Amino acid sequence: MNVELQINNSVNANARFITWAPSPCRVRVTNPTGAAGPTVTVQLTGLSTAGGGAIMLRKSTTGAFSPSVTLQVPTNGSSVAFFVAGKFGKASVSSGDVKLEAKVGTAIVGSVPLMVRIRKNATKLTTAERDRFIAAFAQLNNQGLGRFQDFRDMHRTQASLNQAHGAAGFLAWHRAYLLDLERELQAIDSAVALHYWRFDQAAPSLFSLDFLGTSDQVGTVSFSPSNPLRFWVIDGIPGINRRPLFNPTQAPGGLRTEAQTLAIGSTYSQFRTMEGDPHGLAHTSFGGSIQTPSTAPKDPLFFLLHCNVDRLWAKWQRQNRRFDPAVAASYQGGVNPLGHNLNDSMWPWNGATTPPRPPIAPGGTLAPSPCTAAPGPQPLVRSCLDFQGSVAAAARMGFDYDDTPLA
Repeated sequence: MNVELQINNSVNANARFITWAPSPCRVRVTNPTGAAGPTVTVQLTGLSTAGGGAIMLRKSTTGAFSPSVTLQVPTNGSSVAFFVAGKFGKASVSSGDVKLEAKVGTAIVGSVPLMVRIRKNATKLTTAERDRFIAAFAQLNNQGLGRFQDFRDMHRTQASLNQAHGAAGFLAWHRAYLLDLERELQAIDSAVALHYWRFDQAAPSLFSLDFLGTSDQVGTVSFSPSNPLRFWVIDGIPGINRRPLFNPTQAPGGLRTEAQTLAIGSTYSQFRTMEGDPHGLAHTSFGGSIQTPSTAPKDPLFFLLHCNVDRLWAKWQRQNRRFDPAVAASYQGGVNPLGHNLNDSMWPWNGATTPPRPPIAPGGTLAPSPCTAAPGPQPLVRSCLDFQGSVAAAARMGFDYDDTPLA
């Protein structure tokens, strides 16, 4: 007897990536040899390798998770639904380091390798995780000839900056921006997630020759001979210019801590003022391209900085239950600039080039994922609030943070 296990309702191997949020799955009998009746009892269990990820299962959309579930599966090939999620605190370090196994009695009748793919504090990555991450970034850049140029161009002119900054949609736009880039990295290496720089803590390993480089007095960033970021080119210019205005073995001074940021207020209108502090002050804790909005994405550090901004929003959302666009405190109502209202589609993914949108829309639609359909190829602002699918399961965006459990 054999069964087929569909992760994220797919047999595609690239769909076998999960987060803390429940992924919809299905099991069906593909070879009923040996079955004695119209159904067979199948036990599903997660098996972890040492130091690897761990998963939990449940039968339905609600209820408690457990290490295993038992399902009655028809032998006629019809499938039965179940749900799998990463066990909080047990993220994977490599693809396939946890397995979902199916048994009938004592016989193993099916299994699939999984990964609990989670965005992590960049200072806590294993060497292998770090190296895969920067290798994917370098390949996306491809010495200035790759897809990364589109992400730089999305954040270049005043017209494009107006779509992303200075109004209510700041956090939603950047959440989509990060997700688009992360999915492009995953198209290169499916085990990669976009990790974050927690800028209220010291991160000396981040600013090292083997990771994002070290800076001299004029801001020229150097890398080790084995670091592929040494070939970084953007706007046709080789290299990265970044000059820390703080001791890189310590955290930047003068910006809000995480605790202070999460205490800004319980409504979105209050919380989004974090665009200035700590977000803006994290940028201006450097000289070089990352200091200025129109040039900041030239530096890969930009994306780790903004990943932390998004993590802070995710933690604030969980703390205050602010996932539902229908709840006024989850977003800023009233009339906002075009692109910043809940029901507005976001540039550049909508392809709009009529003023006040910018005259070009680089990059096309938002990259798809084999794990989820959300937030769609042309996301709305509202599509970026319920990232874990806490209000509507179909809104799950396919990412989570190492310190932010399921709401």
